[in-house]
Amino acid sequence: MRNLRLVIEYDGTNYQGWQLQPPPQPTVQGALETVFRDLTGEPALRVRGAGRTDAGVHARGQVANFFTESSIPARGLMLGANSRLPRDIVVLSCEDVALDFDARRCARGKIYRYGIVNRLVRSARDDRYLWHVRFPLELAPMQEAARHLIGRHDFRAFRAANCERENTVRTVRRIDVTRGDDDRIWIEVEATAFLKNMVRIIAGTLVSVGLGQLTPSDVASVLAAGDRRRAGMTAPAQGLEMVRVLYDPSGTPPPEWIETEREPRRKGAPPPGVDVPVPVDDDEDDDE
Repeated sequence: MRNLRLVIEYDGTNYQGWQLQPPPQPTVQGALETVFRDLTGEPALRVRGAGRTDAGVHARGQVANFFTESSIPARGLMLGANSRLPRDIVVLSCEDVALDFDARRCARGKIYRYGIVNRLVRSARDDRYLWHVRFPLELAPMQEAARHLIGRHDFRAFRAANCERENTVRTVRRIDVTRGDDDRIWIEVEATAFLKNMVRIIAGTLVSVGLGQLTPSDVASVLAAGDRRRAGMTAPAQGLEMVRVLYDPSGTPPPEWIETEREPRRKGAPPPGVDVPVPVDDDEDDDE
């Protein structure tokens, strides 16, 4: 038995997210499993991702793993997969790893980036990847507001209404709000785990601050009150991408306190490593 670690890049525009969905809905996980099953001749092969991105969300550095009895070298599996995958999904790397490596459980955090084009007219070239905000955004108050969200907090005000996670405490390590020289604004968030729509609601709230609809102190109050209605809108999916999944270089599993920020497996749920199709998407990750 071998365990293969993948790093994957994809344009999520044409997919109903990462996670398997009932047919005929296209998903990134489904496309990968179809290809690797064909290559290995193993019809039960499962590809387990570090996080489940929602419909329309992209990834620059998604990580996944799968088990196989195939003797095909890792490089051959990568090249074979890329020759069969749709052009909007690419396996950037494939390598043999220890059997106890799990793309999700071994992760110590993730980095997401939200992109905005801030000018009067939208971008024809980047419309699939950026949120168009036509009115000028003030960067300084957005940066001040972001600082209130850094640290270990209860983020129940920054999750979707249908988020089922019981534990809503998360640790945000950093939020960087920067402006490029081409009317682009980037909101990059690093955290141990995320709630459903958390990054997109943070982005929508910071845009409200940049427009003068909320103040930085309002954001602190929203966080303390835990009232979703007082936060900003959920920013559109196309502006979000998973940038990177973080692991300890030594392969050491994450400390126990990070595990407390992940939802425990529900009674009757399949064991880790076994995925089943579900009728709804989870958002940025499956462990928040």
